[in-house]
Amino acid sequence: MTFSPQLEAKFADLITHYPEGRQKGALIPMLLYAQDEVGAVTPEVIAEVASRLNVKPVEVEEVIGYYTMLWRHKRGKHHIQVCTNLSCMLAGGEELYAQVSKKLGIGHRETTPDGQFSLEETECLGACSWAPAVLVNYDFHMKMTPEKLDRLIESLGSKQ
Repeated sequence: MTFSPQLEAKFADLITHYPEGRQKGALIPMLLYAQDEVGAVTPEVIAEVASRLNVKPVEVEEVIGYYTMLWRHKRGKHHIQVCTNLSCMLAGGEELYAQVSKKLGIGHRETTPDGQFSLEETECLGACSWAPAVLVNYDFHMKMTPEKLDRLIESLGSKQ
């Protein structure tokens, strides 16, 4: 499998940050970068990353099974994560999750048929002081309200 020249350069640089024999530490970042480019952690991505790090594909599979931020199927162009952990829950996170789920017609770890949105209820985004928090791709949105969430989704091209 071949990746873009930019990702190839990122992989080459990443490996240099790990000492000889410890390059397996690059596994999660490599999977995340590949997922961003390919859209999912496919069997081809698994085989390629395993080969590059000299590990067995089953070792890569174990990591994918453990970390929820790694997806085997394609996420939406706009991946929305809504925190429902304690701080966010007390500030309305569960209601926000229900709102976006209803608006988009999808549930946890699902993607809209047009591929524009995917949704994930998450345990913690590390933004307790700014609860409730929503993450869209890599952009944080804090102190989210139902009105702000509607505007955010509409700005991303929500279907009505």
